Amino acid sequence: MKSILGLLLMVAVLIAAVVYYRDWNSGPPPVRFRTTTVERGDLRAMISATGTVEPEEVVDVGAQVAGKINFFGPDPRAESEPRYKNKFIDYGSPVHVGTVLAQIDDSVYRAQRDQALASRKRTQADLGQFLAKLLQAEQERKRAEDLRKLAGNIKGIADTDYDLVVANHDVAKANVEVAKAAVEQAEAALKLAQTNLDYTVIRSPVEGVIVDRRVNVGQTVVASLNAPSLFLIAKDLSKMQVWASVNEADIGRIRSRKDMPVRFTVDAYPGEVFHGKVDQVRLNATMTQNVVTYTVVVAFDNSNMKLLPYLTANLQFEIEERHDVLLVPNAALRWRPRLEQVSPEIREEVAPLLVRKRSAESAPGAKTRSAASGSGRPPQAERPSPETPRLERGRLWIADEDFVRPIEVELGSTDGSNTEIRGDAVKEGMQVVTGEIRNDPAAGSDGTNPFAPKIFRKSRQ
Repeated sequence: MKSILGLLLMVAVLIAAVVYYRDWNSGPPPVRFRTTTVERGDLRAMISATGTVEPEEVVDVGAQVAGKINFFGPDPRAESEPRYKNKFIDYGSPVHVGTVLAQIDDSVYRAQRDQALASRKRTQADLGQFLAKLLQAEQERKRAEDLRKLAGNIKGIADTDYDLVVANHDVAKANVEVAKAAVEQAEAALKLAQTNLDYTVIRSPVEGVIVDRRVNVGQTVVASLNAPSLFLIAKDLSKMQVWASVNEADIGRIRSRKDMPVRFTVDAYPGEVFHGKVDQVRLNATMTQNVVTYTVVVAFDNSNMKLLPYLTANLQFEIEERHDVLLVPNAALRWRPRLEQVSPEIREEVAPLLVRKRSAESAPGAKTRSAASGSGRPPQAERPSPETPRLERGRLWIADEDFVRPIEVELGSTDGSNTEIRGDAVKEGMQVVTGEIRNDPAAGSDGTNPFAPKIFRKSRQ
């Protein structure tokens, strides 16, 4: 029994030695290529962006006078819902035009109004007094003129006395005009004082919903150069918008189409897709870290009141729909072989192209420009010159035994994952390379244990 076990052990050691020697001298195994199939189907080209859900129109209600907030107005919902009884205006309260939102301490402004009212009464009394004096002056002048009309050489009144009567009459008329002006001035002062007193009651200028309450009872608001903001009212939450930030590389395609359909999702309702249309492309661009973005306003119907203001939205602008076209994954357009992987008979022809591609990718700022575009276009695509038709070109690689060969294709629309391709050399069902697989047991691939120790071999000469 021991002799049999010893014999088996020797055979096992011999087999292990033969395998080890074969692996040591055989060098690395040939590279296998990972491929995918060119398929025919439908494609929806989209541009992705992020934005914020905003009310269609908001009104910032401020205070035009300074003072302490004494109290808030009663909640309008108290009339129909008992649970809001003895409740005051707060977040989410529906308001109507003229609804009392808050009351500012009016003691100072009420005193100013009373003072202006008293001043008006005094000026009116002064006017009455001057009117009476004017009437007296008119009577005196009339008597003086009658005396001057007496017949003969007898003068009923001296010239100096007549001139004094005329002057007194003119002064009385002027005093009446001054009194009338004083009355008008007092009226204006009273109107101003009454207006300031009315401003102590903050009322809603529109019908809507309180989105934000920015003051508390007892807080003092100071209205100087800028009116302090007290409440933010959204007029109609059934019609809302998404303000999306779109990169400058994509804004041209969005602006070229009116009422472009848009799909978007929000984190509050995962898996649910909402729909809207492009309503406006704003011209006030912003620059952040040398990246220029434009604000695109997307309007949508929120009649079910499901979406709340200021939710973060992930948008997809539906640029174009293509039907029954050849599609290839973008990974196939991004992959690029090493020169030794290209078929030997075309290496000289392909070598300058591969060197140029590598140099372009390693240039400073290349990655920044690619990341900033956000268009989903594979980096293999080449931008055409202005003199050539606006059709981008790309390159696919097909396996040729242990090597690969290039295929020139024309690139169409892309959805970020797949790209439409056209060309005489590409056919439906064709296998194109997307990567490479090393059949190396030491590397832990193809089902081997990745935690096993690696065996070092001689490199193939």
